[in-house]
Amino acid sequence: MSASGGTKAIVAALVANLSIAVAKFVAFLFSGSSSMLAESVHSLADSGNQGLLLLGGKKAKREATPQHPFGYGRERYIYAFLVSIVLFSVGGMFAVYEGYEKIKHPHEITAWYWPVGVLVFAIIAEIFSFRTAIKESNLTRGDRSWTEFVRRSKAPELPVVLLEDLGALVGLILALGGVGLALATGNGVWDGIGTLCIGILLIVIAIILAAETKSLLLGESAGLEEVEKIKAAVVDGDTVTGIIHMRTLHLGPEELLVAAKIAVQHDDTAVEIANAINAAENRIREAVPIARVIYLEPDIFNAAAAAAGTNPGKTPGAPAPQGPGRPGDPKDLGH
Repeated sequence: MSASGGTKAIVAALVANLSIAVAKFVAFLFSGSSSMLAESVHSLADSGNQGLLLLGGKKAKREATPQHPFGYGRERYIYAFLVSIVLFSVGGMFAVYEGYEKIKHPHEITAWYWPVGVLVFAIIAEIFSFRTAIKESNLTRGDRSWTEFVRRSKAPELPVVLLEDLGALVGLILALGGVGLALATGNGVWDGIGTLCIGILLIVIAIILAAETKSLLLGESAGLEEVEKIKAAVVDGDTVTGIIHMRTLHLGPEELLVAAKIAVQHDDTAVEIANAINAAENRIREAVPIARVIYLEPDIFNAAAAAAGTNPGKTPGAPAPQGPGRPGDPKDLGH
């Protein structure tokens, strides 16, 4: 995902949510609808979330320092995780509380045209924001399904905005339904039920966002397509004859670390190996431009060392445990 695409979607959502939040709060003051109050807080929370995403994007651009030698790319993940917390606490839990109170102590809705008019306006504004997020996402989504895009995207902004906008649209429909039923029946309990449903919806979306951004914070590898491109770029068939093992890690949405132990010929000179490594690094960066931090370690290929590198839980290429039939000499494993 391009940073500009994510920023465009965030700004569109921010403008929509700020205008909607003001309109909803005015409608609440005139009508007393708890659904409108919950929705105004929801839109205000969403506006704060978009502010957090913009702040995270700005902080992620800082240059690397001796204390943070790999830079600040993961700031975007941290702020996306904060968004899920805000959505859960400020949006979801408040709406659940407000819905419960309204069901317990229902109040008649007055000046019905205010909430209905504002909800219609809000739906139109949210459709505009959602459409922008979909359009920007389609530029990088490829042939992946929407579920796969949200789960596999390394850039958190567009999935966050997509889920927020989807939640906002569904929440508006629930609010409109709650207000409509309350007006039709004269029973304010329906308004409270609509509010409660909005809260549950926001909590579910917040949990999904938290789970996905947690995975990014822990550190995810490159996608399968990028991994295959890197593997193809490393081997030249001459000096570099294969990959013993390789690890990739996203330092940020648009910065990838590549660490690999590569197989070279036993009679290659140091100069030949050094030139081969430099050439391999250039090929990797051409194939996968976000691969900016690359460490390649030359070694003599050995099947046991290669097998040890297939298990992420082991130190790649580490000596096998001592025991009957288990060679313990590091030289047996290509060290």
